Amino acid sequence: MRLLMVWCPDWPVIAAAATESLPPHVPAAVAKGNAIVACSAIARAEGVRRGMRKRQAQERCPELKVFEADPTRDARLFEPVAAAVEELAPGIEVVRPGLVAVAAKGPLGYFDGPERAAERVVDHVAHTAGVEAQVGIAEGLFAATLAAHRGVIVPEGGSAEFLAPLGIQELNDPDLVDLLRRLGLRTLGAFAALPERAVADRFGGPAVQAHRRARALEDRPVDKRTPPEDLEVVQQFDPPVERVDQAAFAAKALAERLHAELTAKGFACTRLGIHANTENDEELHRVWRCAEPLTPRGIADRVRWQLDGWLTREALTAGVTTLRLVPEELVDAAALQFGLWGHDQGAERAARALVHVQGLLGPEGVFTAVLGGGRGPEDQIKLVPWGDERTPRHDPAQPWPGRLNGPSPATVKSRSATVVDNAGQDIGVTGRNELTGAPMQFAVNGGPLQDVVAWSGPWPVDERWWEPDTARRAARLQLIAGGTAFLLVREDGEWTVEGMYD
Repeated sequence: MRLLMVWCPDWPVIAAAATESLPPHVPAAVAKGNAIVACSAIARAEGVRRGMRKRQAQERCPELKVFEADPTRDARLFEPVAAAVEELAPGIEVVRPGLVAVAAKGPLGYFDGPERAAERVVDHVAHTAGVEAQVGIAEGLFAATLAAHRGVIVPEGGSAEFLAPLGIQELNDPDLVDLLRRLGLRTLGAFAALPERAVADRFGGPAVQAHRRARALEDRPVDKRTPPEDLEVVQQFDPPVERVDQAAFAAKALAERLHAELTAKGFACTRLGIHANTENDEELHRVWRCAEPLTPRGIADRVRWQLDGWLTREALTAGVTTLRLVPEELVDAAALQFGLWGHDQGAERAARALVHVQGLLGPEGVFTAVLGGGRGPEDQIKLVPWGDERTPRHDPAQPWPGRLNGPSPATVKSRSATVVDNAGQDIGVTGRNELTGAPMQFAVNGGPLQDVVAWSGPWPVDERWWEPDTARRAARLQLIAGGTAFLLVREDGEWTVEGMYD
């Protein structure tokens, strides 16, 4: 399908800056954990890039203002933008905060051509919502999104040709991109030229989806199903919902109900319709599109984001009395169903207990650990919210030169540390991977110094040296102090506790 995409560049930064009333001339970035996930144009001019560590970004740009990532904030502030686009092009779908999709046929016909349609949408968003936007038109979600990033209108039928010269990193899958680069495939066109069967045999299912995107095809073959009418779920509120915390609780419960009904009938949702009615008979509707089938957490997030956006809009004059979730597009969900013989009753009881705790604490209140590949303990462990797919951060089957040998630390927790010699001088690591002195005393988080009983190391960590923006150079050290064995890492001139042994 030919899509018209409306993209607001650096939206997480724009939303965060608007919340804090940050002047536009101040460089800003948004970080998730210790990594930069978005930055403003002014920050990029100073050398800040996505994927950088926060400390590295602040070294390049000392005046950089760093905000914590907040998807709810991004979605809430994006609602006026989505509403502005919908005024010109009904039937929009929010892909994520900052990106809106709409079938191109209607706007192109109404505004007499793609150039005129793009110009009208950009002007209207700027005038109504007060933000800058770019428009791209192409076949398929992937190609249309990249076209919007470049402000390009791709001629009909020319999406594959448009994608061919673009870099392989546009697939936004670091592990697959790294592997394809090592195989000499540097562009989407080079990857698309491979036979699909060969890609499936060598790389597996996720790579096949990426291969289809590189060829300007839909992520999945055409197996979409018409949703049965009885699959929608409805919740009445008395008294009406007026607060965001009430909306979050309602979103969680409805998401569980909808996902359970879909799974029982062998479906998964890829386009979710959210409908709401208010005390003053206002009717609200929004569609969210997702490239992958939505999990219960994914459904709950989108419902919560949308309710948050509606409840904080000035145009909403009353609380929400009715909330209805409608699966607009379904695909086969065999991979999400339970096995033929059911599942362990103990596991089911534990799952119900965790869902109950999650309902009390919120979706981010319960995590489980997934073990994967990597060189250090923090790299190997990924915390996944309960209910989300348990996929490792890195492929454990890949070789990991320099990986820490067993036994692994019993506790993995990042805390600052101090390591000094007899003279009280900080111990460092030279370019030849040697300590600048013998570790004699050690402290955690600025606490009292303890005598070091034994130590071993250092072991070098030199990752992605061929890419300066994402390269990592560090060294690990093991020591015993105060009756406990510690694993330390030296990076950017500082010691950090990476783990503790029993």
